[in-house]
Amino acid sequence: MASEGATAEMNSRGSAAEDLALRFLLAQGLRLRTRNYACRMGEIDLVLQDGSTLVFVEVRQRRSQAYGGAAESITARKRTRLLAAARHFLGRERQLPDCRFDAVLVDGAGRVTWIRDAFGE
Repeated sequence: MASEGATAEMNSRGSAAEDLALRFLLAQGLRLRTRNYACRMGEIDLVLQDGSTLVFVEVRQRRSQAYGGAAESITARKRTRLLAAARHFLGRERQLPDCRFDAVLVDGAGRVTWIRDAFGE
């Protein structure tokens, strides 16, 4: 079990990775709709608008490749929870927009990799 200090450090790193990912995506022309959308089904780190497409973004950071990279940390269970949370979010929309799921991966050096349509859904 993680200590309180370790948990706070992980949350701080996670927030920093999300901030970096958000700045990167805004620089690419996307517009922020909301951050950290949470419901009982799961959480979506970032929801942005890319033209007429609604983009659900999972941000992942790994300091090292010792246990696999950031992309490998998005498990089937995590994808299922993201899809459920996205369906919940879409329930608030008047019209269903085109949607996609992107992943933004941040490595230990702060390099960003943007994977559009990461889940092919």
